[in-house]
Amino acid sequence: MLRVLTATLAVLLSVGAQWRAEGTDALPADEWLRDGILRAQASTAPETRLAIVDIDERSLAALGPWPWPRERLASLLELLSSQYEVRGVALDLVLPEPADAGGDARLAALARFSPLVVPHAFDYRGNLPLRVGVPGAGMPAVPARPAVAASGYIANHAALAQAAHVGNIGFVPDRDGMIRHLPVLTRFGGQDYPTLSLALLRCCGGVAAPRLAGGPRGGLGDGTGLQRLAYRKAWEAYTVIPAAMVLDGSAPADLLRHTLVLIGSSSLGLSDRVATPLSPSTSGMLVHAAALTEQLDIRDGQAPAPLPGAIIAMLFSAVVAGATLLTLPRLSALANVALLLGASALWLAAAWWLVPRDAAFSVTGPLFTNLFLLAVAVPLAWQFAQRHSHRLLGTLRQYVADAVVNELLKRDLDTTLAPSRQDVTTLIADMEGYTGHVESLPVEQAAELTRDFLDCLTRPVLAHRGTLDKFTGDGLVTFWGAPLPVDDHADLALDAALAIVREVAAFNAVRRRHGHAPVRVRIGIESGEAMAGDFGSSARSIYTAVGDSVNVASRLETAARDLPHDVIIGPGTASRARRHRLVPIGDMLLRGRHEHTALHTLAVLAGSASADRVAREAS
Repeated sequence: MLRVLTATLAVLLSVGAQWRAEGTDALPADEWLRDGILRAQASTAPETRLAIVDIDERSLAALGPWPWPRERLASLLELLSSQYEVRGVALDLVLPEPADAGGDARLAALARFSPLVVPHAFDYRGNLPLRVGVPGAGMPAVPARPAVAASGYIANHAALAQAAHVGNIGFVPDRDGMIRHLPVLTRFGGQDYPTLSLALLRCCGGVAAPRLAGGPRGGLGDGTGLQRLAYRKAWEAYTVIPAAMVLDGSAPADLLRHTLVLIGSSSLGLSDRVATPLSPSTSGMLVHAAALTEQLDIRDGQAPAPLPGAIIAMLFSAVVAGATLLTLPRLSALANVALLLGASALWLAAAWWLVPRDAAFSVTGPLFTNLFLLAVAVPLAWQFAQRHSHRLLGTLRQYVADAVVNELLKRDLDTTLAPSRQDVTTLIADMEGYTGHVESLPVEQAAELTRDFLDCLTRPVLAHRGTLDKFTGDGLVTFWGAPLPVDDHADLALDAALAIVREVAAFNAVRRRHGHAPVRVRIGIESGEAMAGDFGSSARSIYTAVGDSVNVASRLETAARDLPHDVIIGPGTASRARRHRLVPIGDMLLRGRHEHTALHTLAVLAGSASADRVAREAS
């Protein structure tokens, strides 16, 4: 459930990023990444459908400082229409004050009767409303049509108020001051005013202009009246001609003929510079040129096919989070980190493809999902895995000596635990007459007797590095020589057997003091080749040893019932023992075998009451 909750939160991060993606309030990281993609994708292929006439430093040096006489500005407009045969002209220069009467009259006539768009600079801040000049007529406001409300304006002088075409050159910067959006429509005084580039396209574009509303996939604007600029062209792609060359007739006619023209100034003394994704300092008229390029692409069907970027981003995040739910418990932390980094790279490739096709989705949303999974889900899964490993190791240490566990951790467990033939010594022990001891006892006392007796068997086995195979109710099966091979496995088993006998003797001494009958332990030990390894099923793993020597050890433990010796040792162990003195106690035909087996016991235990003798020696 915690993993599911983590994955859900990761997806919600992407959903929240998509919710904030529209308008000028997107996440800074989102805008930074989108800006980088726009810069990398900006094409330098020449934009031949429009041209820019720049009142630049060169023109000012040749013809005098600004402001120019209105006669000269009127001549510039007339030359573009008559001599250079442009389709239409848009001014990016507001003329709020009248100047020379003749020039103003000529400009007013051009504004009314020629393909000329004059500008208004609307203000959206609202804290200090501007009222400069006389605004011209826009379109009647339609309440259902999204538009950005303006609080003030800088318009032209009264003689230009009758202009046939008016466009807005005001900007709505994002919170970081970057110009990423233009108000497609500005609403003021019950009128709607299109942005300068759209007004020029509607005036002089030749065919139908793009719709004013409908969102990023159905027209211009994002549903709030703002249009996110695609900036598909690098600034070098635009034809920029100095105004002085137009006035002296030296401008290349083929670069201007049948184009839409923007007239503005890149001179630092004449225009404000703005920051855009393509450059930290850009002339404002280039922003309008970028908007006009995008509008021409939409009109001409050259814009990339639109796609629902927000839906794709959220689906991608959901798929990654779902896949992580499956891989976290199954793969290592390093593998999960690699998969999430690969998913991030895959998303960046998808974002590179989606950015030109959807202007209103969060590029970083899926990256936030992946980052959250990396920072929270992967460490959490690693912690769960560590806790599970510690729990497994704790369980393993109950069956294998600590020294053996430590050595196993240094090796390849898959190889170490794989079934293989090994020379082992098996020890099988249980309590004689267990049923008689517990049948008259309450359940709690019977359980306590069983637990204490098994402790007497288990402690010596683990102390002498034995592998505990299983408990058999009132006894156990254990072996030496696997999973780690040891040369003296027979002697280690005999060490453990002697220690068990001493533990049981000490246990009986306590029982006698409390008025309880002593118990007897029976131990069978045999050595030989066995198949040792993980023989578990797909549902449960179990490490055990199987083979003839294991069967013989079981028969020897059973034979001890009819012999006066607690420890019965087979011939395999007798031949391998080096540190213990053994004595033969005769031959016996064991159940399931066709030949007699030579039996031995430890010399120190030889006698009819070996356990009691050991108890006296221990005391």
